[in-house]
Amino acid sequence: MKYGRRVLNIALIVASGSMLAAYAAYAAEPPPGLLHKIAERESANAEAMSNYTYRQSVTLEEINDHGVVTGEYHEVRDVTFSPKHVRYEQVEGQPRNTLTHIKMTPVDFEDIRNVEPFLLTKDKASLYEGQYKGEETVNGELCFLEYVRPKQILSGQRFFEGLLWVRESDFSVVKSEGQGVPQIEKLREQNLTPHFTTFRKNIDGQWFFPVETYADDTLYFREWPQRIRIEIRYMDYKKFGAESTIIFGATGEQPQAQTPPPTAPPH
Repeated sequence: MKYGRRVLNIALIVASGSMLAAYAAYAAEPPPGLLHKIAERESANAEAMSNYTYRQSVTLEEINDHGVVTGEYHEVRDVTFSPKHVRYEQVEGQPRNTLTHIKMTPVDFEDIRNVEPFLLTKDKASLYEGQYKGEETVNGELCFLEYVRPKQILSGQRFFEGLLWVRESDFSVVKSEGQGVPQIEKLREQNLTPHFTTFRKNIDGQWFFPVETYADDTLYFREWPQRIRIEIRYMDYKKFGAESTIIFGATGEQPQAQTPPPTAPPH
């Protein structure tokens, strides 16, 4: 939207002001090569996830001073495979957009794909530095707590900055909390990033995939503060393999994955 000749754009993701201050307590020495071990496990996790189909729903709400929702953006997209096993995204239906005070940008969608569900894989690890913050228990799992941030901001690229909860038994990331950086501040434009938390869940007894990203924060634009609430859900994970078939619709629409029905009714 336009306001006083300035366009205010919101970049969907996170922001935490001072993440390190919240964990300033003394932390013991980290395990040797912790960041490298996290990246090794994250790479295996990313490779496994690339062989799954899933559905992603995105809801962003703008909220006024009285706690009333005044506008919303909502979309659902499927991540699936073509008949030649090429992975692609397909938006289901028409996205709903009634936002009145903020405007989504390409940066928002870049963050939705790569920052909120951040995976610290080996190809990204060299771009980051880590700081060990101790141990914490998450859902009964003893975890290392690692703060990561980019070594430098590269033009045109988006990065994650924040905390990773890393399961001690196998270095799987089970939770992340942080923000997308950099925040973009220009004379006539702002892309601000709210604080977010992403939760992961054990899939098929081996991998930890994102299942929910949540943010409820106030963004301080130059003209006014704007509270927003974001919820992203990742659901219906299904491994793509020989048991699945891919077909085209009768009218030539994008291909969708279908699984043959069971030979016997489920119990």
